[in-house]
Amino acid sequence: MMKGDPAVLERLRRLGPDEVGVPQPVLAEIAYGIARLPRSRRKLTLTDLYESIARELARCAWTDDVSAQFGHVKASLERRGERIEDFDVAIAAHALAHGATLVTANRAHMVRVAGLELEDWAAPP
Repeated sequence: MMKGDPAVLERLRRLGPDEVGVPQPVLAEIAYGIARLPRSRRKLTLTDLYESIARELARCAWTDDVSAQFGHVKASLERRGERIEDFDVAIAAHALAHGATLVTANRAHMVRVAGLELEDWAAPP
């Protein structure tokens, strides 16, 4: 969404507001990426887009179930020697706890999480 990919935006338009949710760690990662940028037109554009996303999309709450999934996923990955960033674990844990499909272009890391359903809306069909 932040890249303005037409395929992603079209897919999003076809869904109802109750069919899409953003985990808080996703918003945190976007905010961090924007905060790192120097003052520029690009930063202003991304800030406006971020604020629009934050205004319009529901959040997937960080519940006790998410915390339990986080612990399970992280421990499982460590046992297999396939660690990923904690924020990626948190995002995966949200999807698992909420029984949701995770939409991401970060398949390389997320395919390591057992039981996680993934879609990449930007990938060619």
